[in-house]
Amino acid sequence: MDIVSMPLLQMMLLAIMFLAIFVEIKTGGFGAGIILGLIAAGVFWGSQYVKGLVELYQIAIFLGGIICIILEVLLPTVGLLAALGVAAMLYSVVLALGGDVNAIYAMLISFVAAIIIFALIIKRLPSSRLWAKLVLRDQSTAQRGYVSAAPQENLVGKEGEVLTELRPAGSALIEGGPVDVVSEGAYIEKGAKIRVISVQGSRVLVRKI
Repeated sequence: MDIVSMPLLQMMLLAIMFLAIFVEIKTGGFGAGIILGLIAAGVFWGSQYVKGLVELYQIAIFLGGIICIILEVLLPTVGLLAALGVAAMLYSVVLALGGDVNAIYAMLISFVAAIIIFALIIKRLPSSRLWAKLVLRDQSTAQRGYVSAAPQENLVGKEGEVLTELRPAGSALIEGGPVDVVSEGAYIEKGAKIRVISVQGSRVLVRKI
């Protein structure tokens, strides 16, 4: 038996190939990881082709996927080419392994193994433009002008009328508009007069007059 035809070794080669793709997407560079991935791809596809298990069009699909990922790294697109490239590569690998359920299982195991290894080394790798597009880094903080609700501190001291019973939360008419309010804890009936005693974020605390 050809050593490269051993299922475990095939999955190891696939895991190296997938890991190299993840590293390329993360770094956008041509380093040792990519070279190792190309060697693994050459051994995998070369052995399968020599044994007559794959056709040239399957190898072409795989290479087309790599080209899509490279173009995604170089061009300011939205990630579509990278997704198409990964899909093409996975499809070609399944075909190369026989195109049956076992091939899908082997491909998934290799893919998951590559993801686990990538997760362990991801913090040590620099980030490319493509990775910045795929991963959301910005945070909606108050310092940057993002708030969960409009500030209502100006309501402190204002008086209004209860629109719905406060048990203790409900709605009140304050300065001509409905406002979600909370009583101090006591029940306040509909139509009662209230005064805003404090505002904490979106929580408007009222007291019956």
